[in-house]
Amino acid sequence: MKYKVLFFLSPFLVMNLFAKDIILGVVPQQSPYKLLKVWKPLVNYLQKTTGDKIILKIERSIPEFEKVLYSGGYDVAYMNPYHYVVANKKKGYLATVRADKNIVGILVAHKNSKITALSKLNDEIFLFPAPYAFAATLLIKYELLKEFGLNLDDFKVRYVNSHDSVYKGIARNIGDVGGGIERTLHNLNDEKSKKTLKILYKTKSYPSHPFAIKPTLSKSTQERLVKAMLSVPADILHGLSIRKLRTTSDSEYDIIRELARDLSLLKE
Repeated sequence: MKYKVLFFLSPFLVMNLFAKDIILGVVPQQSPYKLLKVWKPLVNYLQKTTGDKIILKIERSIPEFEKVLYSGGYDVAYMNPYHYVVANKKKGYLATVRADKNIVGILVAHKNSKITALSKLNDEIFLFPAPYAFAATLLIKYELLKEFGLNLDDFKVRYVNSHDSVYKGIARNIGDVGGGIERTLHNLNDEKSKKTLKILYKTKSYPSHPFAIKPTLSKSTQERLVKAMLSVPADILHGLSIRKLRTTSDSEYDIIRELARDLSLLKE
């Protein structure tokens, strides 16, 4: 008598048969230690939901992140809008998901600063996290030039690696004004520094940081990731100062391409 042996695989086991290691890069707007802490819950959720092993990779600075991103070193990356248009052009990364709230750049100064009118800035020292930080650097430079006729090439500019370093530098009078975004200012874990700062200026709003996927990932893997990201619980998103994630597309960032061309940053 012949017997048929049937194997029943659990859904979780089936999912893991197709699982792979995925490297997730995150633009280091804040200290690597803090980013590892706040992004870990998201990584754990994505691993549990997709069955894929998610490897979180945090670089020490934004320029180092850019180097890895533009060489295609991440499978998925959370990046600023300018990073995206460059990464899309260089390696074909495609924006898939982003926060539903747009991004706004801010310019901060010390509360005791006598600076009241941006049009009267003269020989102040500007602090920025990195040359190509989008809202914290590029939007500030773009709108100061367009709205106030201020070309920051005529000022002293220092790049200090992260948003947190900008805020602390202004609080300690290392610089006079500095660029950032409201989320990172709100999340600054140095309460003493935070209390010494005031917001001088806010830019217009633009599409926020996307999660972009490298096209070499299989279609099924991409679909698993996007589906999982759209189902991330609110409490996990809250830890990242994100209210809700939604789908996005490459065309939504055409406005960023226009801005980059106006700043002579992006060649055709």
